[in-house]
Amino acid sequence: MNRYKIKIEYDGTPFVGWQRQENGQSVQGCIEKAINNIFEENITIFGAGRTDAGVHAMGQVAHFDVTDKLLEPYVIKNALNDHLRPFPISILEVEKADNDFHARFDATQRKYLYRIVNRKSPLTIEKGRAWQVHKDIDVDLMKECISSIEGQHDFTTFRSAHCQSDSPIKTLDSLKISQSEENIYFGFTAKSFLHHQVRSIVGSLKLVGEKSWSLGDFEKAFNSKDRSKCGALAPPEGLYFMEVKY
Repeated sequence: MNRYKIKIEYDGTPFVGWQRQENGQSVQGCIEKAINNIFEENITIFGAGRTDAGVHAMGQVAHFDVTDKLLEPYVIKNALNDHLRPFPISILEVEKADNDFHARFDATQRKYLYRIVNRKSPLTIEKGRAWQVHKDIDVDLMKECISSIEGQHDFTTFRSAHCQSDSPIKTLDSLKISQSEENIYFGFTAKSFLHHQVRSIVGSLKLVGEKSWSLGDFEKAFNSKDRSKCGALAPPEGLYFMEVKY
């Protein structure tokens, strides 16, 4: 058996998400079909994280096993990109991996970026790649919330009702919020995340930034451990899976 590790970039707009599904085209499904065409085997790939429909990735990582053909990584990379050409998916790196490597379970840290464009004029080039918020946002007010949620906490308030994690307790290693002109960036780092955790947090922070919520309102919602107290879920198009560390 030969195991390969691949790094992937994709625009999530046309997909039902990373995971293969019955109801539409997935990133996983497109890559598996390309691999199957190259190796002439029925191969399953395993990703480091499952992104939702419309969510993008700059550094998704996956692995797969082949039993017959042994090809050089650069050959696989070029062949995959050739087969994937019709789709907004790019294979950035391919390398031979140890047979006990697992893209999901061996990850020690994951990084996500969420991006808001804070302006009133419609988006054109950036449409589908950021959340446009029309109301003025005060970044400094949102930064005041960071200390409340960094570290280990019960994130039930910021957890999807359909989350399959065994526990709502997660450790958020860091949250960094910055602004460059009309762009507002939220950088999240943790070993793992709950389903919709990042988008839920951003949706609630946005209420603080536009002064619909105070810092106290944010903390009260978070500490309630009640999903119904969460702000509206931030849309998927602003979210990027940036990096996985092993």
